[in-house]
Amino acid sequence: MNFDLTEEQRLWQKTVHDFVAKEVQPKAHEVDVTGEFNWEAARKMGPLGLLGLNIPEEYGGAGVDAISAAIAIEELGWGCGSTALAIAAHNGLGTSPLVIFGSEELKRTWLPRVASGKHKLSALALTEPGAGSDLQGGVTTKAVKDGNEWVINGAKMWCTNASIAEYIITLVRTDPRGGSRSLSMILVPTDTPGLVIGPAEKKMGLHGSPTHAVTYDNVRVPLGNLIGEEGKGLQQTLATLAGGRIGIGALSVGLAQAAFEYAVNYARERKAFGKPIAEQQAIQWMLADAVTEIEAARTMIYKAAWLKEQGRPYNKEASMAKMFATEMAERVCRNAIQIHGGYGYSSEYPVERIYRDARLMTIGEGTSEIQRLVIARHVLAGE
Repeated sequence: MNFDLTEEQRLWQKTVHDFVAKEVQPKAHEVDVTGEFNWEAARKMGPLGLLGLNIPEEYGGAGVDAISAAIAIEELGWGCGSTALAIAAHNGLGTSPLVIFGSEELKRTWLPRVASGKHKLSALALTEPGAGSDLQGGVTTKAVKDGNEWVINGAKMWCTNASIAEYIITLVRTDPRGGSRSLSMILVPTDTPGLVIGPAEKKMGLHGSPTHAVTYDNVRVPLGNLIGEEGKGLQQTLATLAGGRIGIGALSVGLAQAAFEYAVNYARERKAFGKPIAEQQAIQWMLADAVTEIEAARTMIYKAAWLKEQGRPYNKEASMAKMFATEMAERVCRNAIQIHGGYGYSSEYPVERIYRDARLMTIGEGTSEIQRLVIARHVLAGE
């Protein structure tokens, strides 16, 4: 299995990297301080294809292959964790269920809007105040039919992009009896009466990626806003998360790559005991570990993406890649701060921000603990 990039993928990588270096990375510190999403860059992402990575061209997207999509998210992560997370959530969570499971009418209505860069993005609401990883048994937000409409009541937490989204695909319980066929996905436009988006959460990092609590008070949407089949919401969610994990893993590789580059440059310039600290073995070992683990994580991400592109099972590989890449990023970012010494703890140096941004990655899109469960179940099943 050869993961040499094609000429087209290399050109795409350079195009995205150059864009991020010009439009995203220079504003990363400002985004972190102000907590404002980088709309200026996002508007320019539409024509480039970054807002429609998974969306077919017929619906206004770029429709790139899975490895190219991972490359794009990695490059965005290299530039700014906040901007990257918002775009990764938009592509991997907000548009994927619609692309894969949505009706033709829903696709034609919404996908061109959210891919264009002229309008807002998209979001997915899964987690609830009393339920994180337990989706099957913990979802209490319910939707009942009333004539030709769904009526939705409940509350969601940690909804990335809620305030900057055209719509929120919401996981709801449509069968009160419970079970694996009791959940469904419904598309809820954010201007629907009764939908209330709370203030942005105050977070450790990723300040420019808005995360919100969302409440549904007798929210009414047409029956046609159901994504796919009624009762298939859990299966659709698990399929969506598997793809999203590749994105979070790729984002983590980008964060680690940026921290590594800052650490290398600092080690070359900083002098101690009469010579650059890059000549100290302790520093060299941290850099050697970092570059090795980054390369390993990137290869794992590409493998999972390749399997996805081939239409082959990739859940185990996506979980392995996500778990390794996110934990790797935390180690690399930690050591980048260590190499910077006291300066690394200062917000004047970017490694402090990158470390805070990386901390979420082992939690979001399924914690490392959940990933280990997923991996173990596949192993024990002989897969």
